[in-house]
Amino acid sequence: MKILRFAAVGVAAALTLTACGNGDDAAADPTEAGTPEAATIKLWLNGTDTPDALREYLTTTFESENPGSKLVIEEQDWNGLVPRLQTALGSADQTPDVVEIGNTQSPTFTYAGAFADITDMYDELGGDKLLPGFVAAGSADGSFYAAPYYSGARAVFYNKDAFAAAGVEVPTTLAEFTEVAKKLQTDTQSGFWFPGQDWYNGAAWIYTNGGDLAVQDGDTWKGALSSAESIKGLEEVQDLFATATNAPADSDSNEPWVPFNAGQSAMFSAPTWARWSIDLPQCNKAVDPDDTSDEAKALRGEQQACNEEHTGVFPLPGLEEGSYANGFAGGSNIAVAAKSKHPELAKSLLRIMFTEEFQNMLGANGLIPGNTEYAASMGDDVYAKAAVAAALNAKLTPAAEKWADVEGDRILEDFFQQLATGADVKEAAAETDQLLEDALN
Repeated sequence: MKILRFAAVGVAAALTLTACGNGDDAAADPTEAGTPEAATIKLWLNGTDTPDALREYLTTTFESENPGSKLVIEEQDWNGLVPRLQTALGSADQTPDVVEIGNTQSPTFTYAGAFADITDMYDELGGDKLLPGFVAAGSADGSFYAAPYYSGARAVFYNKDAFAAAGVEVPTTLAEFTEVAKKLQTDTQSGFWFPGQDWYNGAAWIYTNGGDLAVQDGDTWKGALSSAESIKGLEEVQDLFATATNAPADSDSNEPWVPFNAGQSAMFSAPTWARWSIDLPQCNKAVDPDDTSDEAKALRGEQQACNEEHTGVFPLPGLEEGSYANGFAGGSNIAVAAKSKHPELAKSLLRIMFTEEFQNMLGANGLIPGNTEYAASMGDDVYAKAAVAAALNAKLTPAAEKWADVEGDRILEDFFQQLATGADVKEAAAETDQLLEDALN
């Protein structure tokens, strides 16, 4: 693997020094029969997006297909993930064997040599049916290192009762969305839950107006927040901050359904799997989460039906009626660590994750599968339709080798917080463009 331009000390540079190449300690020899020796391997999954039922399936299936071997799944918090990955992936003793990584972080770790080359598995895992943007994020120099795990296109959830009380309808353009959010805004209720550091959702206004976060010019990356198109979107973002939200300026997009459930917001934007986190007070049946009885399952079903009766969902609209915004595509890639001591067992787990059964399980839980052949498993309800509509127009962050440094330094969180606290848009954009260029080059 060719390592490119890592002169600066940062995530990518550190990984280049510590994680590049497998080395003699990175692989256990296969048995004489050609099958890997039994061992315990470790899978890192981030947050709670992969439900317990899917984790159990991976564990039992892996151990069934690899007698004597064990799979240990460790959950990592998204917050602070980059430095933890930097440390763990650079050490043969600490590294997970298979690792989930955010699609925005994937290029940095891919170019830094943190992942094993799985080009020979490309067709086996889905080939050209894999999500193309995620494939690009997990590829470098013509080789394939990190496969698409799932995508989570963002949609807008809204409280139907709040809409009725305010006399508003689902907006059909981005401008209408702002007007609806303003009409829903009260002293105690945000029209739209929009924390000041929430660049994930804010990027939709930049992208939809034709702007970008950064663009490549030859071998150099340039910040693009100062372009006329980006400024137009950012001014709309600042208008929302000032007139349509009570969300704190110094917080991020984590768990936006919490204020929604508490009646503190009428709308929020999140991947469509957030439907399972909506828990309106009038619907809650006070079921013990550990109760697995048939009665408890029935009550949970009633509770979910009630939540969905009072909650609507729609893809963020675009500039023209009938169009959709170019929202940020969340989601993850999945890779075998370059320093895994059990790469063949790790690849065995990867194969299980890309079987038809597991891919369909992802879709059934509201996650857009890495293999688009199985997208129909998401169903045809309003949530699935909103996710697909949003996904078709979604956009990733720039596929820059050092993008993880941007996230690790929280450059965009700081920039959006400046907008939320009234900073001059053009001045803040110009300053942040320079920070982006310093981080990416």
